[in-house]
Amino acid sequence: MASMFLNAPCNVGAIKHFDCKNYVGLRASSNQKLDCVGHAIKAPTRRRFIVRASESRDEALKKMGLSDQECEAAVVAGNVPEAPPVQPKPAAPAGTPSVSSLPLNRRPRRNRRSPVLRASFQETNLSPANFVYPLFIHEGEEDTPIGAMPGCYRLGWRHGLLEEVAKARDVGVNSVVLFPKVPDALKSPTGDEAFNDNGLVPRTIRLLKDRYPDLVIYTDVALDPYSSDGHDGIVREDGVILNDETVHQLCKQAVSQAKAGADVVSPSDMMDGRVGAIRSALDAEGFQHVSIMSYTAKYASAFYGPFREALESNPRFGDKKTYQMNPANYREAMIEVREDEAEGADILLVKPGLPYLDVIRLLRDNSSLPIAAYQVSGEYSMIKAGAVLKMIDEEKVMLESLMCLRRAGADIILTYFALQAARTLCGEKR
Repeated sequence: MASMFLNAPCNVGAIKHFDCKNYVGLRASSNQKLDCVGHAIKAPTRRRFIVRASESRDEALKKMGLSDQECEAAVVAGNVPEAPPVQPKPAAPAGTPSVSSLPLNRRPRRNRRSPVLRASFQETNLSPANFVYPLFIHEGEEDTPIGAMPGCYRLGWRHGLLEEVAKARDVGVNSVVLFPKVPDALKSPTGDEAFNDNGLVPRTIRLLKDRYPDLVIYTDVALDPYSSDGHDGIVREDGVILNDETVHQLCKQAVSQAKAGADVVSPSDMMDGRVGAIRSALDAEGFQHVSIMSYTAKYASAFYGPFREALESNPRFGDKKTYQMNPANYREAMIEVREDEAEGADILLVKPGLPYLDVIRLLRDNSSLPIAAYQVSGEYSMIKAGAVLKMIDEEKVMLESLMCLRRAGADIILTYFALQAARTLCGEKR
């Protein structure tokens, strides 16, 4: 039986209004006697009381019905309840050497010694509100698995998409970005389908806004899903990507998306001057409220392979190195930052994510705008593949990779793990 002990000399003669008959939990030790006179306890010069606690450590201590004044008077009289004893120091294993303590004024491990302390001092937090969920859509009714991206599908825009968005919203993910798989018959060298007001993306935006008015919808502004050449811009016959002519098309695309109800348009094309031109086009059409998330530092990366399979948008020839950034370059990102800020970008994005943590930190330290990171398809698929081969713990690596992007400075993360990670953070099983 757990008990609390009162064991101290008593220096007052009595505690008024204290009827020991009414306080069953207070008893004298076996070799002492309580003298009760009226409503007071006469305290001899030495008295030891035992305040009996609950039978189990997990139960609450039973109250004895004492007023605050009576409790304080007992303590003043020297009858101080004893708390449980200090826990003994755990023993070290046999053979542990006996050494003098190191003369350290600061021991960082002190702040890591318990889960509560670690949580208290955690500098970076991860929440479903930090996620933007990239979703692939197509004209079909059925959801088509994407072989290189386990768990991802081309979603039917009228059925599977709505179900997936509902699942995401249930665990706190209320932002999505749409990527269309466009029929080959609608693709052209100039990508005109990109600004068809009744195209796949505008129709999808209208459907989502009708069903979920508070859903935040990001869109992709680039020509590659609509281009018969598979490039982000218009291709001249000698293979050169035309910059200004492409920007003209992108402006019409962004306006079309804004008309449909997009909240944030996201130029991912990496053409020079496109942010300022899109801002002007949106404002001219009355869409001053629509934000621009610029793909500020988008690198010509090998991590995009699974994405291009998902949209069947590989370049028909060449590569994208004349407009996407060289993976070897760091300082160059600041040139893009300054231009995008000056042209009116609302959010700056780095793509890919985990291999470019230094660039995310660079943007974070040099801009007051929100920073986004795109955990791209290659990053996602590598984690999935490693988990299938039982080389890594998928859930732990997933969360660690996302936390690292946040720690580097990302405010939001575009990630195919959005639903899975949010469910984990909310305590659901995968």
